[in-house]
Amino acid sequence: MRMGMAIDLARCVGCHTCAIACKQANSTPKGSWWNRVMTIGGKEIDTGTLTDNYLDSTVSYMPISCQHCENPACTRVCPVGATYKLDDGVVFQDYDRCIGCRMCIAACPYTGVRSYFWEEPQYYRGFTFGDADAPVHQKHTVDKCNFCIQRLSRGEEPACMVLCPLRARFGGDLDDTESVISRLVANRQWKQLLPEQGTDPSVYYLV
Repeated sequence: MRMGMAIDLARCVGCHTCAIACKQANSTPKGSWWNRVMTIGGKEIDTGTLTDNYLDSTVSYMPISCQHCENPACTRVCPVGATYKLDDGVVFQDYDRCIGCRMCIAACPYTGVRSYFWEEPQYYRGFTFGDADAPVHQKHTVDKCNFCIQRLSRGEEPACMVLCPLRARFGGDLDDTESVISRLVANRQWKQLLPEQGTDPSVYYLV
């Protein structure tokens, strides 16, 4: 089994609902975003690619999070085994094992998908919220997307998929040829982030 995600870039409108849903469900602290939606082309958020003819200007989006790689660079460098692959292919971060060395951050080729808590995690309302069984964030540990492992254990989809208003996200078992994600990858054009790094991401961007 290998859990993966397909994101339809033609459907993504940059609403950031996935990022907010992720933050809410996983109670990520201030300054920590497991899921971000970047604007392609412009220097600022929601600014498009400008041309001499403004009618030809375009704006598009690229959601970014942990890529849950088949061959993750992060797991090879962690000295205490705090970041490792689960049986379903999810790259997990164990806060209880993490010693805060940040080697995984240095090794990961995907900039900004991890956070590090120098101090006790702080929350906007002064307390945690979201899923009661979400992993508890800790001081001096690395933090990242865990594919909503608490929701997967209940047979549910990750929060980012559930609340996407245009259904731009699809998840499932890449090893199951009959799954929705496998059929999409088999029948649509797609790309992966930084394939030259040899990490073989489990996130496919449909184009």
